[in-house]
Amino acid sequence: MRFGGEVSVPRGFDGDRLEKGRRIADVPGAVERVGDDLFIVKSQSGPGAYKVALGGAAPECNCGDFVERHLPCKHLASVRFYLEKQTSLTSGETTSERVPILYQQAWAAYDKAQTEELRLFDVLLCNLVSGVPEPLRDLHKAGRPPLPISDQLFCAVQKVYSQLSCRRARGLFGFAKERGQLSKAPHYTVSSEVLSRPDITPILHDLITRSALPLAAIEVGFAPDSTGFRTTSFSAWLGEKHGERRENVWLKAHALVGVGTHIIVRLAVTDKDGGDNPQFEPLIRAAASAGVKLQEVYADKAYSARSSYALAEEIGFDLYVPFKSNATGRTVNRRAVGNGKARAQLWRKAFLFFQMHRDEFEAKYHRRSNVESVFSAVKRKFGETLRSRTPTSQVNELLAKALAYNLTVVIHEMFEHGIIPDFLRNQPMGAIPFVGEPEGP
Repeated sequence: MRFGGEVSVPRGFDGDRLEKGRRIADVPGAVERVGDDLFIVKSQSGPGAYKVALGGAAPECNCGDFVERHLPCKHLASVRFYLEKQTSLTSGETTSERVPILYQQAWAAYDKAQTEELRLFDVLLCNLVSGVPEPLRDLHKAGRPPLPISDQLFCAVQKVYSQLSCRRARGLFGFAKERGQLSKAPHYTVSSEVLSRPDITPILHDLITRSALPLAAIEVGFAPDSTGFRTTSFSAWLGEKHGERRENVWLKAHALVGVGTHIIVRLAVTDKDGGDNPQFEPLIRAAASAGVKLQEVYADKAYSARSSYALAEEIGFDLYVPFKSNATGRTVNRRAVGNGKARAQLWRKAFLFFQMHRDEFEAKYHRRSNVESVFSAVKRKFGETLRSRTPTSQVNELLAKALAYNLTVVIHEMFEHGIIPDFLRNQPMGAIPFVGEPEGP
């Protein structure tokens, strides 16, 4: 695994060791550089000295504090201050100023995407669902042929996108029929009926990933996290005489999000008590099997586990997860062999990088906050309440929200970066205006 490149100045010490290291560095001759990445630090309490090496996979010191406790020691801290002094003397710099991070918005592309979203949403949705294969049907079964599955999915996602009731959304079906996006304007109940089918759930999962693939190809980092969605169901009905209130049932959405484009690559739905870490491996493996090139993944402490680092090593991406306060980097089983030994080494390597290169780690980990922006956008645009009644339809409605959100993100990227999704290749180019092209009268 890679952890941000070459090891340089160690960071991430506690206050006591940091202060002791500063005192050692202030003593002339206490720190001596004997090689490119090798230093000799004199002991504070005796005539001895300790060897500090920075050239390996992680900084190391042969003192007891580092060897036994696997924690950044005062000798590593003294080398840090020694190098900072040498750099300051060489460059002549005495002060540094923090430059604020400014996020620029391409307003021309944003305005065009917002004004064209309502029209292009149906175009993208129609082309996306047209690739869903039709289920096998018994030709000897009596009754009228069912509505194509692509039309049913179109109606369900369009209804979720519009946030209208089933009856009011039927008018949208008529408009889509006039534009040739539906074979016919179906009954208003079709959007509810299709969401109540269990066989639709895997189809929606695949549509979410397929809608994200055009943008996932330009992503470098991804972030997993979870958020809650309230349903209109109640966990219990308690009479007024008991003086207790009803509580809504909540569902938990576990998402893998691209931190650059804010696209949802994969989504899993559990009950409100579903843990985050058990969903990490299924999300990562599903994304990787779909062709998503994972380079970096940023996650919070809920995903801090040796199995997460083993998965990162297996698939081949860098994992940035902060360690919990009680983590020491020690090997749980000193007799571990095979895969257990490899996991222990990965865990210790990541722990040392987290402790000694905190600034570099934080710069990467900060990108994880983009997943919160995604959840906020989904709830603001499509609501945080699920209107469906049955558990199956609630899960499918939540997946439809994610699919609708993905299409709005694709529309924005079409205008900002000129990306044409593969499922839109058959659409006439003249039907999709881009920023910079002359508009019609």
